[in-house]
Amino acid sequence: MNSSQTMVPPDYGQEKVLLNPTNGMLFLIANTLLILLTVAGFVLGLIAALPIILKLSILIATGLYGFVIGPILYAGLKVIKPNEALVLTLFGKYYGSIKHPGFFFVNPFVSAVNPVAKSERTEQKPASKSIEQAMAINMTSLGLTNKKISLKAMTLNNERQKVNDALGNPIIIGVVVIWKVVDTAKAVFNVDNFAEYLSIQSDSALRNVVRLFPYDASDEEGEKSLRGSSKEVADDLKHELMSKVEIAGLEILEARITHLSYAPEIAAAMLQRQQASAIIAARQMIVEGAVGMVEMALKQLSENSVVELDEERKAAMVSNLLVVLCGNRDVQPIVNSGSLY
Repeated sequence: MNSSQTMVPPDYGQEKVLLNPTNGMLFLIANTLLILLTVAGFVLGLIAALPIILKLSILIATGLYGFVIGPILYAGLKVIKPNEALVLTLFGKYYGSIKHPGFFFVNPFVSAVNPVAKSERTEQKPASKSIEQAMAINMTSLGLTNKKISLKAMTLNNERQKVNDALGNPIIIGVVVIWKVVDTAKAVFNVDNFAEYLSIQSDSALRNVVRLFPYDASDEEGEKSLRGSSKEVADDLKHELMSKVEIAGLEILEARITHLSYAPEIAAAMLQRQQASAIIAARQMIVEGAVGMVEMALKQLSENSVVELDEERKAAMVSNLLVVLCGNRDVQPIVNSGSLY
């Protein structure tokens, strides 16, 4: 074998849904009746006067089923609630997945697999604050954890991150991701823990998307920004994240920005910058309005022949009106009772 060739591991992410498992209630009733009949047959075999060979055969057959096989078969009963799934393996091989609700019977030797439940079990603390928590820890220590995989829409809200935007400014950003499991086989066998995998990939995708946009952009620039184009940024984040978690059998329903702000070390400077931009924009609007009002005043004075002003007087009037209209304080008028000249 060529040493340069690499072995490709088999793909276990082909979901096999068990569409018609055995009805659990019918099996429960039938197995219980058989156990009762075999136990009764075992008792009758003990007290009956039969040949020794026949008696031993009856005792072995009834005792084997009534006390060994029958109780073992109860392990194959599974209850599935709505929006839950059970991934089953048989002696290390993928057996199938049950994804529809009901009471079913499957091979009693199959075992359910849920890597998320395993990680939760290892993270349990020994101390408890209530009876319910103590019971949950005892169940966990016995290995009786919930092995069912939820198919409901779930929310991932990681901690806020400090990321540099397209201009290199450090910002604090937080996102929430709505997701669900769509392929149970991929979720269990393709990654170690699909919940942790999604959390890590969310942080990575967020950094990749945020560095493509500036925090803010003016209307004149027409550029997308994190603050002004939150929907576009969320869509890019959703597509980026979906491409990363598809291998884990997950579907991203929605991704939204929940927090966006400058980092503390530059927040004060950026606030001053925003205030300066707002002041400049406001002054520009005030000047444009004042010029229009001066033009209108001169035009009406000339058309109505109220007063005739030479160029020097017009310049003085324009100057006075601009001071009055553009000033940021109230003007104190001075009344001249003399002649114009």
